[in-house]
Amino acid sequence: MGQERGKRGVFLSIDWMTIALYVVLIIWGWFSVCGACYDFNNPDLFSWETNSGKQIVWAGTSLVLASVLMLIEKKFYDTAAYVIYGALMLLLIVTIIIAPDTKGSRSWLPIGSSIKLQPAEFAKFATALALGKFMGEYGFRIKKTKDISIAIALIMLPMLLIICQKETGSALVYFAFFLTLYREGMTGSLLFSGFACVVYFVVGMKFCDDYITNMPVSIGEFSVLLLAMIFSIGMVWIYCRNTLAVKILAASCLGTTCIAMLFSMYVIPFDVCYVMLGLCILMATYIIGLAIYTHIYRYALIALFAVLSTSFFYISNSILNHMAPHQRTRIEVLLGKKDDPRGAGYNVNQAKIAIGSGGLNGKGFLQGTQTKLKYVPEQHTDFIFCTVGEEEGFIGAAGVLIVYLFFIWRLIVVAERQPDTMGRIYGYCVLSIFLFHLFINVGMVLGLTPVIGIPLPFFSYGGSSLWGFTILLFIFLRMDAERNMKRQ
Repeated sequence: MGQERGKRGVFLSIDWMTIALYVVLIIWGWFSVCGACYDFNNPDLFSWETNSGKQIVWAGTSLVLASVLMLIEKKFYDTAAYVIYGALMLLLIVTIIIAPDTKGSRSWLPIGSSIKLQPAEFAKFATALALGKFMGEYGFRIKKTKDISIAIALIMLPMLLIICQKETGSALVYFAFFLTLYREGMTGSLLFSGFACVVYFVVGMKFCDDYITNMPVSIGEFSVLLLAMIFSIGMVWIYCRNTLAVKILAASCLGTTCIAMLFSMYVIPFDVCYVMLGLCILMATYIIGLAIYTHIYRYALIALFAVLSTSFFYISNSILNHMAPHQRTRIEVLLGKKDDPRGAGYNVNQAKIAIGSGGLNGKGFLQGTQTKLKYVPEQHTDFIFCTVGEEEGFIGAAGVLIVYLFFIWRLIVVAERQPDTMGRIYGYCVLSIFLFHLFINVGMVLGLTPVIGIPLPFFSYGGSSLWGFTILLFIFLRMDAERNMKRQ
């Protein structure tokens, strides 16, 4: 009788609004897969021989999986979080060793003759559980160096293992967990450091081959070194409030840079970046001296930021030069350094044409010409959103984004009402992953973000991603349902 009351409690306590949005997205996603994969020579949408037929199976098994997850009590995840995390990390290592090469990556494990699973999709919920368990323990303080270091290590381990599988897109998703750390009180300086790295990369790589007029000075390298100086000096002011140090650094670094620029412009042309590089090294040395003299560790962190900022351009340039030609071309196309509509920019260019051709109301279900003629590669997986835009038009595409908006909003509401730290942290991990996938996938279809190959949740074809997202979501919904059951 106790078990029956528990089952009724789960049924009555579950957040049905989120379930409804989940079902709507899955159904809408199936119709989109039909539109992307429909073959007039094989019109049976429910045949196992077609992607639409397989997607029905994935959707049906996902619903069964969701039902099973709702019967597992929260205390199981609390107890087994680290075991689940360790098992998935071991599976990622095994995948590196035994997985066959599939389009240049070793991330898919074959099960039988026609089914493949991608462990990287399931490692997300395991990492979220481990992070929630660790950060929810008594005594955890995100301001403590040891605690934040362990939390970051839990995130970085699966990320590095997935990179070893040559699945960079899936690995980048793990950066989403840092939004959870920020929500829990992580200092904003880490987020600013990430923002600075993006600025350094975009500015440095985009203008590295452009030079200041009549001077042998790379605009990209000059800009990155100048920004590194300005950011470091600004951090000394914001975090340490040392006016004298700010004046000394500004006068020596920025003043010397101006003098060197004038000398190179009007006397003897030379690469001013060598002078700036030396100034950055002296600046970092001076800040380290302040850390030793004052015993304030923030100075040491700022010095580390200055060193890494100075090195970032050269490291990024070296990595870019050693990338595979097609990967480098993709980045150069994204940065606007190349126009390659038939090569690296082909996918995005065709996706834009497909979305634009849909107009306001779309061409109708199964009527998309770009889709039917297979102009967009991977249109049923990574580029599924262009099928929505072509067949359903602006109204349909906007409708999909509105449903996702409500879904994200609902996850925020549910996460905020959790009574314990583990539930809240796990909820924000779920939210961060969905938000990252949505932003990057739609952004890359529109040409706003890099093409890194990650699925659109519940829309893109594939069993691994659909199961992975389902597990991620329904563990959280079970945690929330248990909160309501305690009130009964």
